[in-house]
Amino acid sequence: MLRNNVVLAVFKRNVQSYFSGVLGYLFIVVFVVAGAFAAFNQQFFANNQANLDQLSLWYPLLLLFIIPAITMGAWADEKKMGTDELLFTLPASDLEILLGKFLAVLAVYTIALLFSVTHVFVLWKIGNPDMGLMFTTYFGYWLAGASLLAAGMFASALTSSTTVAFVLGTVICAIPIFIGQVAPSSDLVQNLSLVEQFQDFSTGVIPLGAVLYFISLAIMMLYLNRILITRRHWSSQQKNSMGLQYLVRTVSLAVILISANVIVSYGSSRIDMTAEKVYSLSKTTRDLLGKIDEKNPITIEAFISPEVSREYVPIRKRLIGLLREYNQLGGKRLQVRFVDVEPFSKAEEEARLLNISPQQVQTERGGRAFVDTIFMGAVVKSGTDEVVIPFFNVGTPIEYELTRSIRTVSKDERLTVGILNTDASIFGGLDMGMGGNQPPWMIVSELKKQYKVEQVSPDSPISDTAYDVLIAVLPSSLTEPQLNNLIEYVKKGKPTLICDDPLPVYGGGRGIQNAPRMPKPSPGGMMGMRQPPPTPKADDGRLTPLLNLLQIAWDNGEVVFDYFNPHPEFSEVVRPELIFISPKSGVRGAFSQDSNITSGLQEILTFFPGNIRPRSDSTLNFEPLLRTGLNSGLISWGQITSPFFNSVRIAQDPPRLIDEYSHVIAAQITSTEKSKTKDIDVIFVADADLISDELFNIRERQAFGLKIDNVTFLLNCVDQLAGDDSYIKLRKRRSQLRTLTLVERETSVFVKERNAEREKATATAEEKLQEARDRLKAERDKIIKDTTIDGNTKQQMLRMAEENESRRLEVDEANIEREKQRQIEKIKAQTERQIRTIEDRIRWYAILVPPFPAILLGICFLFFRLKNENQNISPDRRLKK
Repeated sequence: MLRNNVVLAVFKRNVQSYFSGVLGYLFIVVFVVAGAFAAFNQQFFANNQANLDQLSLWYPLLLLFIIPAITMGAWADEKKMGTDELLFTLPASDLEILLGKFLAVLAVYTIALLFSVTHVFVLWKIGNPDMGLMFTTYFGYWLAGASLLAAGMFASALTSSTTVAFVLGTVICAIPIFIGQVAPSSDLVQNLSLVEQFQDFSTGVIPLGAVLYFISLAIMMLYLNRILITRRHWSSQQKNSMGLQYLVRTVSLAVILISANVIVSYGSSRIDMTAEKVYSLSKTTRDLLGKIDEKNPITIEAFISPEVSREYVPIRKRLIGLLREYNQLGGKRLQVRFVDVEPFSKAEEEARLLNISPQQVQTERGGRAFVDTIFMGAVVKSGTDEVVIPFFNVGTPIEYELTRSIRTVSKDERLTVGILNTDASIFGGLDMGMGGNQPPWMIVSELKKQYKVEQVSPDSPISDTAYDVLIAVLPSSLTEPQLNNLIEYVKKGKPTLICDDPLPVYGGGRGIQNAPRMPKPSPGGMMGMRQPPPTPKADDGRLTPLLNLLQIAWDNGEVVFDYFNPHPEFSEVVRPELIFISPKSGVRGAFSQDSNITSGLQEILTFFPGNIRPRSDSTLNFEPLLRTGLNSGLISWGQITSPFFNSVRIAQDPPRLIDEYSHVIAAQITSTEKSKTKDIDVIFVADADLISDELFNIRERQAFGLKIDNVTFLLNCVDQLAGDDSYIKLRKRRSQLRTLTLVERETSVFVKERNAEREKATATAEEKLQEARDRLKAERDKIIKDTTIDGNTKQQMLRMAEENESRRLEVDEANIEREKQRQIEKIKAQTERQIRTIEDRIRWYAILVPPFPAILLGICFLFFRLKNENQNISPDRRLKK
C-alpha cells in the first residue's frame, strides 16, 4: 500500500534539488523564450490568427529539449554521487520512490509550462483568442510532456552520466514523436504517434482516446523504470529467469495498452471546449434524430478509403466520429453502414455506381510523388428518397451536410427551385466558345441535396405555382420578351433570387463574354457556315424595366473596388476588385445583423462586383445584406476594360478613386404598405461570380487557407425566400474568425496612407497626360483657326502635327507611367517597412516579456537562499572586513 507521506518526502527532496541551482531556472527561461520564438514568428503575423498554431507545430521538438533537461538527473545524479544506495535503503518501497520522483519532474515541467502561459497573455493583448481553445492546447502540452517525462526518467536510469542521460532521453522521446513519419498511411502507426494524438487538442477538443494514449505511454515507461530499479533485488542466479519474466510482462502490458487504445479510438467520446461548440452535435441535429419516423428508418452508407493522404486524415477521423454519434443517437431510426473502399474492389464499383466521386490527391511517400484516389462520401436514404454526398472535402461542414440530407430524405416532399435559363448556362450544355459540352455549375448539385431543381425557360410565361423559389443568374442577357416574362413573375410576388454582374469572370474568365455591355453571342452553327445575327439584349443589358419595378439603381458597367484585405499574405497579389466582405473592414453593416441570411457570417469573397442602391423615391423596403469597406470606390466600364480583338480585356491597374462610402453588393427588396406593387420578395446580388465554381472550389478545399461563406450565403438566401430557415443556423455554425486586432488597428493607418498616396500618384499622372492631350488639341485648333493657310496645306500641317504630337504623347505617356510606377513602388516599400516595424515591435514584446517572471522568481529564490545560508553561519566564522 502506498504511503503518501513517503511519496511527498521524495517529491519535496527532488523539487528542491532541481531549483537549488541556476541551471534549473536557465532551462525554464530557454524553454519559454524558444516557445515565444516559435509562437510569434513571421508566419504567425501572416496568418493573422489569434491562436498558438505555430507553437503547436514546433512544440514536439521543444519537448525533445525540455524533457531530457528536466529528467537527465533524476536517476543519473543519484548514481553519480552514490546516493542511490542510501535512497533505496530508506524505509520506502521502490514504487513510492519512483512515484515521488515522477511527480517531482512533473511538477518542474508544470511550473515551466505555467511560465509559458504568458504567451496566452500576449495573444489576449494583441487579439481575441478563444480561451477554451487555449485551455485544450495547454492541456495537450501538459499531457504530452507528462507522458514523455517517464521516458526521460527511463533514459536517466540507464546511465550515471547526466550528459549521456540527456542524449538518450532525446533519442527515446524522439520515437513517439517521429514514428508517424515511418508509415504516414498506416492508421496503426499514426495512432502510436504523439504528434497525431496531439492534433485534436490544438483545435479545441479533448479526445478521450488521446488522453488514454498519453496515460498509457506514461504507464508503460514508468513500468520500465520500475524494472530497472528493481534489478538490484535479483540474485545472479535469477537474472536470466527474472529478465525473461519481466520481458513477457512488458510485452503483455504493451499489448493490453495498445489494444485498449485501438478499441477506444473507434469511439467518438470527446469534450468540445471551443466557444462555438463546433465539434459537438448541435441541438438541431439531436432534435431531428429524435423526430425520425421509426416506420421510415434512414440508412447512411459511408464509403471511406481505409488509407488517405495526410491532409485528409483529420477529415476522415472527424467524419467517422460524427457518423458513430449519429448511429448511437439514432437507435433504430437511423443506421450507419461503413464501407471500406479498397482500390479496384467491389466496394469501389458500388461507390461509383452510387455517384460517390473519388478525389485525386497528390501526396508524397518515401521522397516520391504519388496520386492517391480517395473515397470519402455517403449515401443517405430512406424508403422514399435518397441524397448523395459525393465527397467530404476539407471545407465541407460535415454535420450540416449529414443533418440536411437526413431531413431531406425523411420528408415526403421537397420544395422546388427553378433556375432560369440565361447565357450563364447554369445547367451546362454545348458551349461553342469552349469547344464542347460543359458540366452544370456546382450550385446545381448543391441545391439538389435539399430541393427539387428544375430548368425554367424564359421564352414563355413562368408558372407561378410550379416553383417555390426562382433563381435568375445574369438576367441582363435576356431578350426583351424573355425579360418581360421574368418581370411578370416577380410582379406576382413570387420569391426570386437575382444575380447579375457588370463584369463576370467565371469559367476561367470566359464569363466576360456574357457581361451586360457585351453583345449577345451568336447562336451556334456548323463550321464554315454563316451564323445568324444574335438577338439583342433587352435595353442593351441595362435591366431598366426590372430595376424600375424594384425601384433600385444599378449601372451594368460599373465595378466596385475595395482596398480592404484581411489576409496580409495576399495583400500584394489580390487586386482591389477582388473584394472581401467582412466585419473586419470596420463597417458595422458589412453583414446585416438584422437579417437571418447574413447574421453570423464571417467572410465572403466576390470578383468584380457591381453596386446597387435604392432610389430616392422608393416605396419598397431595401435591406442591404452585403457592404464593402470604406476604402472603396467605383470604376467605370471604360476604365476597367479595354478592347481586345472581338472581346475586351481587364485593365491591370485602372485609375481608382476612393469615395469613402460603403457600397451595397446585395440587398433584399420587399413590398411595404405604401408600395403600389404588393408582395415583392426579391434578393438582388450584384455579382454572379459569387456562386461560380471557382469560389465553390475555394470553399470546398479551403484553398489558400480561406474559409469563405459564399455557399452559405447563397443557400441562406434560397432557404429564406422559400420560407424554410431550419438549416440557416446550423449552416452558419463554425469557429469565429479571431484575428490580431491590435496589429490590424495599427497597420490600417499605414495602409490607408498608402492607398491615398497611390491615388495621388494616379491623379498626378492623369493630370500630366491630360496636359499632353491638351497640347495636341491646342496645336490642332491653332492650325484649324489659321485663315492664311489654304485647305491642302492645312491638312498636311494637321497630319504632321498629329504625328509629331502623337510621338511626343507616346513618350510622355511612357515616362509618366514609369514615374507613376516608381512612386507607387516607393510608397509600397515605405508602407511595408512601417508594417514590419510594428510587427517586429510586437514580436519582440512577445518574446522578451514571457521569460521575465521566471527570471524574477530565480533571482528571488537565490536571494532568499543566500540570506538563509548567511543566517545559519556563526558570526565568528564570517569574513571580517
